[in-house]
Parts: sequence; C-alpha cells; structure tokens
Amino acid sequence: MVLAETTQKQTGYDYLQEIKASPNQSLLPITAKVNDRGHLEIGACDVTELVKQFGSPLYIMDEHSIRTACSQYRDGLKDHYQGESLVIYASKALNCLALCALVNSEGLGIDVASGGELYTALQAGVDPEKIYFHGNNKSVAELEQAIECGCTIVADNWLELKTLASFNANHAPKVMLRITPGIECHTHEYIRTGHLDSKFGFDPNQVPEVLDFLTKTSNLDFVGVHAHIGSQIFERQPHQDLAGVLVKWLKAAQELGLPARELNVGGGLGIRYTEADDPPSITEWTSAVAKAVTMACEQLQVSLPKLICEPGRSLVGNTGITAYTVGARKEVPEIRTYIAVDGGMSDNARPITYQAEYRSMLGNKMSETATETVTVAGKHCESGDILIQSASLPKTVSGDTLVITSTGAYGYSMASNYNRLLRPGMVLVYKGTADMMVERETYEDLIAQDKFPERLKTVDN
Repeated sequence: MVLAETTQKQTGYDYLQEIKASPNQSLLPITAKVNDRGHLEIGACDVTELVKQFGSPLYIMDEHSIRTACSQYRDGLKDHYQGESLVIYASKALNCLALCALVNSEGLGIDVASGGELYTALQAGVDPEKIYFHGNNKSVAELEQAIECGCTIVADNWLELKTLASFNANHAPKVMLRITPGIECHTHEYIRTGHLDSKFGFDPNQVPEVLDFLTKTSNLDFVGVHAHIGSQIFERQPHQDLAGVLVKWLKAAQELGLPARELNVGGGLGIRYTEADDPPSITEWTSAVAKAVTMACEQLQVSLPKLICEPGRSLVGNTGITAYTVGARKEVPEIRTYIAVDGGMSDNARPITYQAEYRSMLGNKMSETATETVTVAGKHCESGDILIQSASLPKTVSGDTLVITSTGAYGYSMASNYNRLLRPGMVLVYKGTADMMVERETYEDLIAQDKFPERLKTVDN
C-alpha cells in the first residue's frame, strides 16, 4: 500500500528533525545533517561529493551509527540480564570484511548462513568461538568447514544432526538446536520463520526424540537451543512468549543430563522505513527480552543460561543509504510522472520482492520544498523495476542526487548483476573520512568467470 503524500516530508531537511538516539528508529543515519550548500551530509561527508568521487549508485554506511547500535545491543543485555550474554550480528543483512571487523571490534559475534559468510567472518579476524552457523541445508563441505574452525553449528534438521554425528572429528562439534516455536507475529509472510509451517528448525513434537538422540551421541557437544520468529517485528509480546518456550526446552535437555547452557532468542526487531513505522528502540527490546528470559527461568527453576540475540536489520538497516543519479523523466498526463535512476532492482531487490516501501530525498536539494509526486523507476528491462511508487520531491532534473534511506540491510547482500549491471561500490564514512568497504565492480569482473568454448570461436558469423 502506498502511503498518502501528506504523510511524507515537505523537504529533505524535515527528515532530520526526527532523528532519534536509537538508530533503528530513524530513517537517516544519526550523523545526518544539511550543510551550508543545502546538501545532505552523512558522517560529515557531503553525499553529492561522495557520488562524484566514488560513482553512482553508491552505498554509504555510517560508522558512528553502526557502533552506536552495537553498543546499545551489547550494553542493553548487560544492563538488564544478570547472567552471561552475547550479541551476534546476523550478517546476512550485510556481510563484508569491513563490517565483520567493525562489529567484532565492538565485542559482537557473527551469525553466518553459508560457507561464504563464514569464510568472510574468519578472514575479518572474528574468533570462531563467537561465530554461529545457521542454515536449513548446509552442505557436507560447509559442515566440515565449520567443524574445522570450531564455530557453533545451529542444527536445523535430522539430516544435518545425523551427518554431524557421523563425522570422526578431533573435537566434538558444538551444536545448538533450532526449534520452530509456533509463534505467529505480524510481518511479511516471506520473513516469518517462527510459525509451524516454516522451512526452518525442528518441529516441537520432534524435540523429545532429538534430545533422546543427543543423550546417546557422545561426539557432539550440545550447547543449547535457538529459535527465530521472523523479521521486521514491532511487537514485544512474541519475543516475550518465545522466552518461555525456549526455557522449557532448555530445562527438558538439562533434566536428561545434557549440558545445555545457551539460549538464543534470534533477532527480528524492526526498523523505520517510512513515517508509519514505529519500532521499539534497541534498549527497549533488549530490556524486554532479558526480563522475559529471567522470569521464565525463575518460574521453571532454571539457572540463567548464556543469553544470545542475533540482530541484523536493526543493527545496520538505518545506518546506510543509497545514492543514485537521476536520469530520464517521463510524464504520463493525468496518470503519473516517472523519474529514472541509474540503479534499481539489482542493487535493491526488496521493492520488487516484498513490495517494500522506502523514503527518498534529493541529496543536493535538501532545503527545497517538495512540489511534485513522482514514481522512482530503476533502469532494468522490467516494468516492475520500481523503487518507490509515490515519492514527494522537489522538481527533479537530470543529474540530481536521489537518496533512498534505510538501505543498509539487504541492499548489497541481495544485489545481482541482472541486465549485467555492475554492483555498486560501498563506502564507510566517519568524521569526514570516506573509506571503501566494497569496490565497484568492473566490466572485467562481469566476465571473469565466463568461459568461451573454443568451438564457438570458430563459428563463421
């Protein structure tokens, strides 16, 4: 559903008036400001100048906002939970060497969902003791990779668990069970994972049999239980309900003599994509989760386990923006006006995949009043390549810098080379300095893995 134009801001500057202390509650990174040229600045860097220097489209990540989110999660658990705790970043939201190293420097661990994400985290210097490997269909090679490095493997199904038990490893792999808790929450159907009809995790009625199997399997180190109820969640109650479910299974494992000592509540806290979104702050979320786990443990007389949570989107989503250059314009009388940018579904797949909504502004015209409603279209050969259906903007001309907010999560990580567009570069800005996190692809990169069979080279055209 497209929000009414009246809910959008009249100038780009107006968005800055609502920046809050919790990064997940602001459309723009918390360092955003308008400089004396009327341009948007992030991390004391002029966005329009960044586009001139690094090209367009360009992902721009704000280091200060990322560190703030990390500290709010880390300190939020420590302040409200009397037991040991660990925050692990769900790196599927955005995985690259620089970001893994950055969150690692803040004391966070890393949640990975593939061998590639695991390799990246290890190359970034993350301690395997703080890496947790997820996934519903890990290959044998990925399981061997995980065992070799010593990270914790979150077992998702019987095949995976029995495969792990069949390995003759030098050390017992650390294993956590992913359980489907049967908890519904209000979010997009594609990103709900806690309800029973999900591809992830053991069904609750399977858990007693799984625990019995683990009591008879000496070569696995069973460390605890995990569940994840979905993403982009604003409600507190589902996470509070989850605590009771997980503590119940933790107690069941301990009563069988299993050394279950960790409880992982997953992540899922939502972020602000539009003015209609009103997520809890990071501190409010960590407080609610910590209190719920503590209460459940008291009720069931279970010692406080190591409490783990896995923020992804809420840690990086609002810390990043994407800057585009405006190109062609098409006016369809009495219907709509299209403005095209130099990217689209290949650098942000969420609008065409989830019908996700975003907000935009002109980075070079932040103080100018919105005078028109336009549809922001990508440049791909797809009619559905629309980034924003109804954007309130000042009059746009070719060459303007169009900024889309809240794109730090699932932009780069879901990017593709559709139509053989180059995936954008990414910069990390901090106190007036911009450093490359990911280089922009080149045409040479596009064909680096292509093969040209000799027989085709001899075809007479």
